[in-house]
Order: sequence, then structure tokens, then C-alpha cells
Amino acid sequence: MTTPVAPPPPGAPVAGSTIAARAVNAAKIYGSGDAAVRALDGVSVDFETARFTAIMGPSGSGKSTLMHVIAGLDDLSSGEVFIGDINLATLNEKQLTTLRRDRIGFVFQAFNLVPTLTAIENINLPTALAGRKPDQEWVDRVVATVGLGDRLTHRPSELSGGQQQRVAVARALASRPSIIFADEPTGNVDSTTGAEILQFMRHAVDQLGQTIVMVTHDPVAAGYADRIVFLADGNVVGEMLEPTAERVLDQMKSIGN
Repeated sequence: MTTPVAPPPPGAPVAGSTIAARAVNAAKIYGSGDAAVRALDGVSVDFETARFTAIMGPSGSGKSTLMHVIAGLDDLSSGEVFIGDINLATLNEKQLTTLRRDRIGFVFQAFNLVPTLTAIENINLPTALAGRKPDQEWVDRVVATVGLGDRLTHRPSELSGGQQQRVAVARALASRPSIIFADEPTGNVDSTTGAEILQFMRHAVDQLGQTIVMVTHDPVAAGYADRIVFLADGNVVGEMLEPTAERVLDQMKSIGN
């Protein structure tokens, strides 16, 4: 059961004030001819700034594909995707790499930490790769948010799965990206640790003004979001505001699993 989330405090960025990312008639087809699979079938959807949005749907619904194309990890067959006002189709590979590094944060189920680096080195890695010095005040705030103050000199092998995912969340936050994409971020941790990770992400939206888009199959995880976009057969089939785990579960039953 999820704990009700308090509304953003006074002075927090206003949800929905601008669009952080969007897809316009996005289509993705794998294969050709009779073997073609239409993973996305003309999806149009906006993701607002300073808001936590979950993408849900049955297996094969296109939810991971949608995240990958919006994040610039995969190309569209047709349609357009934007990060802010930047049309990703107008970027060459070098520009796309720079945009992903500077404006997008990622949190994956498998953590994807560099084993030879300490926690703080992993957190600062995107900034270091960009050739910039970290904003120490911001990094300190992020580290405090995810509760890693006493683990910064530890390498991933010296951390629990939950602590490794906290490092991954902190890494995504540290470069202060325009948007963070999280792909099943609680899939490799137990339910208690998963709840902690989701609370950190919720806090990052409410207190730090971050924008998070999360793919999940878990109704409890989705209950931490402000909004859920439901997909089925490569199409948006519904949305839900102020979700609860119970309402999410009922909706998922109605569109099939």
C-alpha cells in the first residue's frame, strides 16, 4: 500500500507549466512485410515539467519503446519526438549524444554503475564526461536527498542493491537534467528498498523540481506518480491523475495483462 503523497510545497515549480518532452504521431515498426511488428502506432503524448509520470501497459504494449524513442535511444519509423523544443530528428549522432549527456538522466533496472569507481565518482561521472565541474551545492543536496552521505567512498561491490540504485538515482539527478527516464527502477530490489527509491524520486520532483518519466508494471510503484499514461498495442488507451495502487490495478485489469 502506498502512502499518500503530499502536494508540492509553496514555491515549488508548478506542474504542467511547460512541456519537458513529447511525442507527436510517433510510430516504430520492427521488421517488414508479414513479420513487421508495430511497437508504436502513432502515439502523441506530452510529459510536463516538474511532474512524475508513469507509463504502464501489458507486456508488448510499447511502453519501453516509447521511453527509448523519446530519450533518443532509438529512432522513430515516423512521427516526431521533442526534448523541450528540440526535435530529435534534426540532430546528428554527435548532437544527440551531447543532448542525452547534458539534458537527460537515466535510471535503469540493472543500476549500470562503473564497478571501479566510488559512489561519488559514479554520481559525478556524467558531469566529468562533459568536461565540467560538478555544482557541489547541488550534488550535496542530491546526496542528502537519497541518503548516501556515509557511502560516498564505497565502490558498487561494497553496496547493497538498494544503495546501488540510490547511487544511480543520484547520478541521474546530479547533472540537473531537463528530464529523467527510469526503466523499471525498482525491478532489482526488494519491496521495502523499492519504496525508498520511489520516495526519493517523488521527493526529487516535489522538492528539487525534477521531471521524471518511469516505465513500470507495478501498480504500487505507479501510485507514487502524479499521472499515468496507459498503453496497449502501441497506442495510448487512457490516462490517470492522482493514481492509487488500487485504481491502477483496476485499470490494468480492464486493458489486459
